[in-house]
Amino acid sequence: MSASTLDLRRPSPHVAEVWLNRPDVRNAFNDDVIAELTATFGSLAADPDLRVIVLGGHGKAFCAGADLNWMRAMADYSWERNRADAQALADMLWAIHSCPVPVIGRVHGDCYAGGVGLAAVCDVLVASEAASFCLSEAKLGLLPATIGPYVVKALGERASQRYFLTAERFSATEAHRLGFVHELCAPDQIDERVQALVTSLVANGPAAVKACKQLVQDVAARPITAELRDDTARRIADIRCSAEGKEGVSAFLQKRSPSWLV
Repeated sequence: MSASTLDLRRPSPHVAEVWLNRPDVRNAFNDDVIAELTATFGSLAADPDLRVIVLGGHGKAFCAGADLNWMRAMADYSWERNRADAQALADMLWAIHSCPVPVIGRVHGDCYAGGVGLAAVCDVLVASEAASFCLSEAKLGLLPATIGPYVVKALGERASQRYFLTAERFSATEAHRLGFVHELCAPDQIDERVQALVTSLVANGPAAVKACKQLVQDVAARPITAELRDDTARRIADIRCSAEGKEGVSAFLQKRSPSWLV
């Protein structure tokens, strides 16, 4: 993997850090970055020891969206080539969103356009008070189409309606108020807050955390029908009867640490 594109670190067997590593272009992405993010998250998704992934960016920005040189090249692409590039971006976002391992987003600086999409597919988002957000596509006569489904879910329909249309910048404080950002902190506290979340996730049952992530995705916005009630009852029965579920309850009743922490 090129160090100029992504910086993949493994501080422990249970933790992976994926850093966008193009600080000279504010971590803007092009087709190479999209392909490497897709491949990286595909590989991490298959790692049985991994319990949490941190997604961040080196330099001053988290991600400024699309690389300008890439955008210049796309101006001369055919419709078919533009469609293929857009599909690659959609597939990359899906690879992160559908990764069974929880993803913590670390937004320390500017988060624009496609960068907002990257933030939206994270399960937990920590942002510095110095960060700012912008869905800037309409300024260029474009629209945030591939990132749209994820941003609307994470930011909310009404706020998305405003910021998609106006392309205004909004602060990390506003993003936190709207529920897009989970944790808002001073710039010098962002690593501390991220580490606290990493510690919490690693302490939980690995299979349970993955099941919780899938549960949220599966039940969000669904009507509470008999079919859904049956599905959720089956899920809790399955996990109660699993080795991890039995071990977790036994450890709690016996006032000891569960095996995944030993």
